[in-house]
Amino acid sequence: MEAAPTPTLLLAPMEGLLDFVLRDVLTRVGGVDRCVCEFIRVTGSLLPDKVFYRFIPELRNGSRTLAGVPVRAQLLGSDPSSMADNAARLAELGAEGIDLNFGCPARTVNRHGGGAAMLREPERIAAVVAAVRRAVPAHLPVSAKMRLGYDDPGSAMQCALAMQDGGACEVVVHARTKADGYRPPAYWERIAPLRQALRVPVVANGEIWNLQDAQRCRALSGGDALMLGRGMVADPGLALAIRAADAGGQGEEAPVEVRWQALAPQLARFWHLVCKDLDPPQRAGRLKQWLNLLRRRHPQAQAAFDQVRVMTDQRAITLWLQQLVAAAATADGQAPADPAA
Repeated sequence: MEAAPTPTLLLAPMEGLLDFVLRDVLTRVGGVDRCVCEFIRVTGSLLPDKVFYRFIPELRNGSRTLAGVPVRAQLLGSDPSSMADNAARLAELGAEGIDLNFGCPARTVNRHGGGAAMLREPERIAAVVAAVRRAVPAHLPVSAKMRLGYDDPGSAMQCALAMQDGGACEVVVHARTKADGYRPPAYWERIAPLRQALRVPVVANGEIWNLQDAQRCRALSGGDALMLGRGMVADPGLALAIRAADAGGQGEEAPVEVRWQALAPQLARFWHLVCKDLDPPQRAGRLKQWLNLLRRRHPQAQAAFDQVRVMTDQRAITLWLQQLVAAAATADGQAPADPAA
């Protein structure tokens, strides 16, 4: 008897938060099948290669994180021709696939007709998807991400069908409209009719913070495939917890591999990459941003956040992290990990 297929778990892109640095760290923790880079905005011209490499440096590594997890390039725009040109260039650079953003709620993006604004015109969505599908090799996946509508969830079905008819091989649905923004709740039950109507896989996204949320989302949306965003940042063990429950484990929210002591070396690696790849004014803020979210899942992150919150000197933060890693290694009876490894 063949084993049942493993449910798909994707890592969401989040501008200013879940970028290539955090992708590297979170995919090292494990449990994720595929990532998507933050949207690359296309405004009417072919972007230079350096822009693509800035958003998705994994292109230099076979379009995979250093842990070996595929990363799909994401484009945002409304002009079929320019979207196709940029998708074709990404294919030449070795992209794992092309993902199209029809869900961004940002005012600046929507004001120029991109992101969730496209949900008001399904025929334009179909034109963009079809143009990109024609522009890239047949073996290269073209997927799409949407919300339930701009301000009316009644348009969701038409938009999802437009993506499928244009040639998308997968549709990720963030279970809120543009007007809902990121306010809870996510309306997972509204994904179920889309899953029933579409021939291609539909992935549910939005407000999945823990294992219980994942299980409820699956039950209400009618399928197993999920995209994890802030919940995975707050609890890097979330995908592993879902995997453990799927395998018939105890359903614990966080396996032992991602206790706070095990996260300490990942924090150090994150800081190492931040200092290596980001501009100095961004560095301390990025570490504080992650610690702030980690407080939702790990009580120890509160004390860490309180200590780092007032720190701005890079050397002082590096020393503090070295001490944190050493203390965690002592607690586990191991030698401290090298963050550069």
